[in-house]
Amino acid sequence: MNKDMTPETETEVEDSDFKPLTAQEAQEWRTRHKTLSIWWIVLAQALVGATAVLVAWLVSSKAQIAYSVAYGVLSVVIPSLVFARGLARGRGGSAGGAMVGLFGWELVKILLTVAMLVAAPRILAGVSWLALLIGMVVTMKAYWVALLVRRSK
Repeated sequence: MNKDMTPETETEVEDSDFKPLTAQEAQEWRTRHKTLSIWWIVLAQALVGATAVLVAWLVSSKAQIAYSVAYGVLSVVIPSLVFARGLARGRGGSAGGAMVGLFGWELVKILLTVAMLVAAPRILAGVSWLALLIGMVVTMKAYWVALLVRRSK
């Protein structure tokens, strides 16, 4: 740092390279970088999860394995639906309010997932925890499928 520069002056010099976009440039940027709908991600999770259940059924030939994978899928998809609905309802308002809404609905999603996992042995007799976990992991990673499909457009 130059001895004649104060920290404020240095920050101003570093920020001088920043050039705000014009309205037209911002619109062009938005056109090139479409947002990915949260509903598309939930749909991708459901489709990937359904595929995982089908594969589990075909590979194991055991209904209990397929049911366990399906329960794992539902333990991700249902909380994701609640999260997406909560965020969709909370549009507008301040940035701080949006951040509180995001964290609040994420907490609801986590608690709902944990509650579903705790209830699994009561709902699904003879649950296969490994199959349930595989269903959950495959479904949680489905957002990569959504991102890849988005990129290919």
